[in-house]
Amino acid sequence: MLYLDYNEKQMHGTKEFPIAFYHVDHNHPRYEMPFHWHKEYEIVKIIEGSFRLMLADSEIIAAPGESLFIPSGVLHGGVPQNCIYECLVFDLDILFLHTDVCRQYLKKIKHQDVTVHPLITGAAPSLCAVIDNIFSAMEKNLPGYELSVIGSLFEMFGLIFREKYYTESASGCEPPFRHMEQLKPVFEYIEKHYSAGITLQQLSQISGMSPKYFCRYFQAIAHKTPMDYLNYYRIERSCTLLSTTDAPITAVAYDCGFNDCSYFIKLFKRYKHITPKQYQLQMKH
Repeated sequence: MLYLDYNEKQMHGTKEFPIAFYHVDHNHPRYEMPFHWHKEYEIVKIIEGSFRLMLADSEIIAAPGESLFIPSGVLHGGVPQNCIYECLVFDLDILFLHTDVCRQYLKKIKHQDVTVHPLITGAAPSLCAVIDNIFSAMEKNLPGYELSVIGSLFEMFGLIFREKYYTESASGCEPPFRHMEQLKPVFEYIEKHYSAGITLQQLSQISGMSPKYFCRYFQAIAHKTPMDYLNYYRIERSCTLLSTTDAPITAVAYDCGFNDCSYFIKLFKRYKHITPKQYQLQMKH
């Protein structure tokens, strides 16, 4: 099962059916969700535990049975807590192939004229039920499931508009989340260059902010300092290598941007509560 860590260029599903399903539990090498974004929309459904979503400059905690709706292009990351969760990532354009009547509603979402409420709870039972149907169809993958999923997506958006499960954007105002754009190049740079030396000065220059303001702004969004987040991201990347290869610990450390293997082991244990070697052996069973 792939983990959601990508930028706007990665495809989910296929060209003919751009909808993908992911199941993530605590044994998964990419259990936590680093900050990222994508042109697709995403629904995260909580099975067990809780999930803390950082969506642009908001923080939302979801419980079992609840779902999170993530708009296209919005910077987001998540911290699961004793959690099992599932994700549906889909390209809204697949629904634009139908009538103008349907398109006029979907355009309101795509153009950010309305913003779907990010937390979907038991207070909207019909909406929860149709989301359950979508995830069930994707998981079972039975013949004809594609028709069921597309039909249920239409039903989901129909319910969102019928029950007004959205906020209208004020006329003339900046679209929601737009001010977060300046942090996207920072996360993209970390994703591409985490194995090399990265300094705070470099990241602040990429953001176009002064180092002092950048640190304060970054921490308000990510709940970590920029350098703490860089180390966290490197540890998450190391988990993928440890779980998918037999590479020596020293090689993994260097590949993930750590010049000191002892420091890597110490930091890994702080984040994962076991050593890299113990983690590697655990993921082989």
